[in-house]
Amino acid sequence: MFFNAILLVVGVFTASTSVIMIRWSDEHPLLVAAYRLLVAVAILSPIFLRQVKKRGGLPLGDLLPTILPGLILGLHFIAWITGARLTSAANATLIVNMNPVVMPLFAFLLYREVLTPAEIAGTAVALAGVVLLGVADFRLSGATLAGDALCFVAMILSTVYLTLARKNRNFAGGDRPGSIWLYVVPLYAVAGLFCFAVSLFFIDPIKPYTSRNMLNIAGLAVLPTVIGHTVYNHAMRKFRGQLVAIVNLGQFIFAGIMGYFWLGETPKPLFYVSSALVAGGACVAILLKGKRGAGSVVPRGGAVPGGV
Repeated sequence: MFFNAILLVVGVFTASTSVIMIRWSDEHPLLVAAYRLLVAVAILSPIFLRQVKKRGGLPLGDLLPTILPGLILGLHFIAWITGARLTSAANATLIVNMNPVVMPLFAFLLYREVLTPAEIAGTAVALAGVVLLGVADFRLSGATLAGDALCFVAMILSTVYLTLARKNRNFAGGDRPGSIWLYVVPLYAVAGLFCFAVSLFFIDPIKPYTSRNMLNIAGLAVLPTVIGHTVYNHAMRKFRGQLVAIVNLGQFIFAGIMGYFWLGETPKPLFYVSSALVAGGACVAILLKGKRGAGSVVPRGGAVPGGV
């Protein structure tokens, strides 16, 4: 459990690098979304093929559970990359970090999981930190309205995508044991091919690419995709969805630190208070969760079982 918790923090850190590389790149958002996913697939393909060989093959029908989350992930990247360029960093950061607000709804609808008291307390403390800093910088205007709306859509899509990862946590590719790679690699492939297909309606991908854009795409593929999103999918198998959503708020902290060193943006005094609240909320959810008794999962039959 300790190793998985550390791994989740690493995933949050690598995912937080996304907004910086998106802003450093001036390539078309659809191509950035497509290529970061397809490059990730290329990197992970040897692991995937080794797992398939180990299992003696993988029927196409076994991959059906990866199609819907793959399409949703593709839509998330399109909305996020486009929206992050159309609004301020403060607006984008605040909106995209609102997952803990909507995660309980989708978790209940898809697999009947409800919040524990510790998760409610942790969510309240952590979101107080995000709102404290975010509202101070948030600016609502007609100029940023489209970007704000796209970031909100991206947040909803990422929440659904992660919730499906939790729902598919026992996915093993048919009736034989599998691994996380048999889930995420086809998922990234579906998402990448979808983004590439959409891009064909807006831009010709056969064109010269600058070394700067290629480096940023490669960075997006390796850090927030291969590492970050793979860790998220793994974490959704090991932890409850709300806990992952709360810890994910740590992106707010890492982005502020990287902004200081890489973009020369000095954090405001409120940043430190906000960071302490976000970290404190995660600690509350983790340390006080105890045994998940009544109220964790509501079965469709109506009775409430013990912990899951």
